[in-house]
Amino acid sequence: MSTTILYFTIIGVIGVAIGYIIAKMIERSASSKIITDAEKSAATIIKDAKTEGESIKKDKILQAKEKFIELKSEHEKVINSREKKMSDAEKRTRDKESKVSSELGRNKKLNSELDDKLKDYNHRIDYLEKKQAEIDKVHTQKVQQLEVISGLSADDAKDQLMESLKETAKTDAMAMIQNTIEDAKMTAQQEAKKIVINTIQRIGTEEAIDNCVSVFNLESDDVKGRIIGREGRNIRAIEAATGVEIIVDDTPEAIILSCFDSVRREVARLSLHKLVTDGRIHPARIEEVVKKTRKAIDEEIIEVGKRTVIDLGIHGLHPELIKMVGRMKYRSSYGQNLLQHSREVAKLCGVMAAELGVNAKLAKRAGLLHDIGKVPETEMETPHAILGMEMAQKYGEKDDVCNAIGAHHDEIEMKSLLSPIIQVCDAISGARPGARRQVLDSYIQRLKDLEDIAFGFTGVKKAYAIQAGRELRVIVESEKVNDDKASNLSFEISQKIQTDMTYPGQVKVTVIRETRAVNIAK
Repeated sequence: MSTTILYFTIIGVIGVAIGYIIAKMIERSASSKIITDAEKSAATIIKDAKTEGESIKKDKILQAKEKFIELKSEHEKVINSREKKMSDAEKRTRDKESKVSSELGRNKKLNSELDDKLKDYNHRIDYLEKKQAEIDKVHTQKVQQLEVISGLSADDAKDQLMESLKETAKTDAMAMIQNTIEDAKMTAQQEAKKIVINTIQRIGTEEAIDNCVSVFNLESDDVKGRIIGREGRNIRAIEAATGVEIIVDDTPEAIILSCFDSVRREVARLSLHKLVTDGRIHPARIEEVVKKTRKAIDEEIIEVGKRTVIDLGIHGLHPELIKMVGRMKYRSSYGQNLLQHSREVAKLCGVMAAELGVNAKLAKRAGLLHDIGKVPETEMETPHAILGMEMAQKYGEKDDVCNAIGAHHDEIEMKSLLSPIIQVCDAISGARPGARRQVLDSYIQRLKDLEDIAFGFTGVKKAYAIQAGRELRVIVESEKVNDDKASNLSFEISQKIQTDMTYPGQVKVTVIRETRAVNIAK
């Protein structure tokens, strides 16, 4: 049994060895075949690579030849261009050398001619110097002879002549200067009067007087009770919402709105109009309508400001200044509507500035804004001109405009020609009879004072102040005043007016004496 196992074991070992040997032989045979195939493949690849390399080599050589030919052609072009430039430069050089040679020849010729002329001039100068010496010698002899004859030296005679000429020239110059000054004064006065008169004549503005009350007309007196309301609650609500005093009296079909602020009066007037038209009048409705009306008035103020600056041709004004211009519509100055006054001043300034050759647009701008300091409702003690100047500076106006606003009542120094123009035009607008309540009152009082002065003299029958107070016509009783006394009376009245009154311009006093003989034929 063990022998059999050993026998099979030996046979297995021998089989394994033989299998291993056979496997190795098969592997070697396969390896040799693979190597042979690899060698053949490598040979084929090398052969193909050589063939491809030869082909690439030929292509590269061909490309190199083409590139060489191309570079050679470009190089030849560059060389030809350079040679052409060099030939052109040589040609220009030869031309310049030729020109220089010709210029040198011409210069040599000119130098030769100049030397000849110089020699001739030197000869003439020598001749003239000799003649000048002879003339000086003769002049000295003549002067000596004149000194002997006149008994004066040449310096003394010269001094006397100079003094005489100085006096004559001084007299003539003084006369000429005086005449020039008189002509300049006359011309300046005439031109100034002409400019002012033309400016006033070219601007026509209606006279407007603002009051502190407005009248609200009603269709019937029955509406008054609805406005008053039960126990006066409606009227109290209106007064509380608008700040306006409402006066309901016996005036038929009308009630009175009283307030110093024209904006409040306008709000109250429009609110009442809406309430009466709508028919619903109670405290809640009143507050609602007043609120809407106030908003509408604010929008209207802005619209009025925009329309004003557009009408005057003013551009680039700050929105806040436009709003203040609109609020001028509801402000007054001495009873004169502030917007109307400012528009008038702006137009006057534009015309006057154009006549004087100053910037008319800038003058209009300053004229419109000159009273802007009156718009804010403040209790400040700052003058309105200074306040307006500060506001204009705050909103970016030019220095000339700011100075004109601040200086139009002489609060600050005037620094440009624009400032006196604004001041004059402001005075012209405010001085119109009837334009301002204060001016109208003083104007009427001045006319009365003129007539009263005339009535203060004996023999005066009637007295009339006419021509806006520039002329006083006095009619006397012929029995008490003769012709000589009439002349003296005219002089005495004029002296009395000059002594007792303050007035602009002149007052002409005309005394009229009339004698009538009346008979009746029967």
